[in-house]
Amino acid sequence: MAAAVPVTVALLGVLAAVAVIDLRSFRIPDVLSLPLIAAGLMLAPPLRGTGLSDHMIGAAVGYALFAAIGAVHFRRRGVEGLGLGDAKLFAAGGAWLGWQALPALLLVASVGGLVFALTLRRGKALAFGPWLALGIALLWLWPGLAGVPFG
Repeated sequence: MAAAVPVTVALLGVLAAVAVIDLRSFRIPDVLSLPLIAAGLMLAPPLRGTGLSDHMIGAAVGYALFAAIGAVHFRRRGVEGLGLGDAKLFAAGGAWLGWQALPALLLVASVGGLVFALTLRRGKALAFGPWLALGIALLWLWPGLAGVPFG
């Protein structure tokens, strides 16, 4: 589909910007993540031939899951370990990929972040946004990686 090319280029550009900003500042700006959620809800269902409800559920579950994990970590440790920027980016992943792809997205991001942390960061703080962005990009480009068939 010809419309998929400019949409994909734009998505990858925003994900790259999110990754760079999060690496530098440990923050994911709402000005990037919130429109990414909205764009995913509008553009992904017709491009993927899937129902809007799959993407809406993906966005809601993605946000709720990461926000809850972050809140529990903060209550137990007293420091932020997983911020709401990560929750909004995971919601964007759900909006673009659908709820069925969330486990694969979490796996790709977690493995990538873990390998990076063990090899290069060695106990230092880790920005998780770049790994979520990489997972979203990979699963958008190759939806079969998530084991989710698209129309």
